[in-house]
Amino acid sequence: MTHSRTRTIPSKCLSSIAGGVFALSLGAVALSATPDRASAEDIVIGIPAAQSAPVGVADHQDWTNGVLMAIDEINASGGVLGKNLSAKIVDTDIMTPEGTIAGIQALTEADVDAILSAFVLIAQPAMDAAATTGVPYLHGNTSTPSEELFKSDPEKYRNIFQLDVPESYYGAGYIKFLTDLVESGQWEPKNNCVHIVQGQISYTQLISKATQEAIAQSDMWEQGPITDIQFPVQDWAPVIRALHDGDCAAQMIDHWVAAELAAFAQQYASDPVDGALVYMQYGPSQPEFLDLAAGAAEGMVWGTVYGVYADEQGTRFREAYRERYPGIMGMVYTGGGYDAVYMMKDAWEKVGDTKDFDAVGDAIRAMEYRGVNGLYKFDPATQSGISYPNMTDDPEGGQAHLFFQVQDDEHRIIAPEPFAEVPFAPARWMQ
Repeated sequence: MTHSRTRTIPSKCLSSIAGGVFALSLGAVALSATPDRASAEDIVIGIPAAQSAPVGVADHQDWTNGVLMAIDEINASGGVLGKNLSAKIVDTDIMTPEGTIAGIQALTEADVDAILSAFVLIAQPAMDAAATTGVPYLHGNTSTPSEELFKSDPEKYRNIFQLDVPESYYGAGYIKFLTDLVESGQWEPKNNCVHIVQGQISYTQLISKATQEAIAQSDMWEQGPITDIQFPVQDWAPVIRALHDGDCAAQMIDHWVAAELAAFAQQYASDPVDGALVYMQYGPSQPEFLDLAAGAAEGMVWGTVYGVYADEQGTRFREAYRERYPGIMGMVYTGGGYDAVYMMKDAWEKVGDTKDFDAVGDAIRAMEYRGVNGLYKFDPATQSGISYPNMTDDPEGGQAHLFFQVQDDEHRIIAPEPFAEVPFAPARWMQ
């Protein structure tokens, strides 16, 4: 089914909505707000947001919250080019090509000035739909297919930008993290084996493949068992038995759905593998993870190639965000949506005309913008971000591949330097 429910909403109408709270096992509940119309004079930002899909709702609400927060800040400071910003939000089915196209088309037909998207699951329909008008389209797809599509026709997709790096960097970055943890003396693994539990969608398969390649190139690590899982995971007991059988020091749970990873954490905590470092790929960043894990994730590690820093700038953002949206804060797309609006502001002010899409695209291409999620600078070959330390040795040369650990039921950055808040602390079953 295609979802294309459309509404134009000044940001103040959504300022009281908390981060998306849902359990996939119960189904997603569409978020609601009082519809209103933007002024004809407003600069309109289009947001294709998954609000009634079976996955993605929490991430997309995080993104929307960050966008609306930036819009309110900018409007309070006088707007852009003498105009206010407003948001046009389209409930988009990101699970199907038809739904993805309908969401993007609803925005291009509404003549928005930019499209800012957390991510879609199928890149080509979204990129093709946006390319018809050339509207600037900034997204956080974390996707190799998005890069490959851009490289296939840079002119057609000239105004489409991937804010972060592709998912393959999760693999190489994870092995680098393990190596650094050992070499820094923070962890003495019981063996050199890495067990991968992999989902079956393209995203998780590409991460698994990149991890296996990084292990093969490593002098420290060896490939352990590879265990397949299918979404939705109803019972983690067979996986946990496989982890016990493999008995690897490093265990990578290559899955991204927060509710299911929280269920894994609860089952694993009651039957852990002695001495194992448990890493869960990305999903714990979603706000509901800590609630649903209910303390069971203590000591577990997760990572993101694109997340909110805890430096001075990131801390100010975190404090302001939590004041506006009480409760557990998502650590990825909150900052991504916020940064994307400020990037558009800078580009629009440089060009002086929000409708000159190609000039705005040129301004974004040439941009180096330091946001709460790190430095945005686009690789001209792929029109996507730069990852530290995976692509550059300069901590301020890109977006840090952040590794978090759950400590005292909070997400704390433990790597890379110089962005770590706290040192790694062995989980109770590692001691």
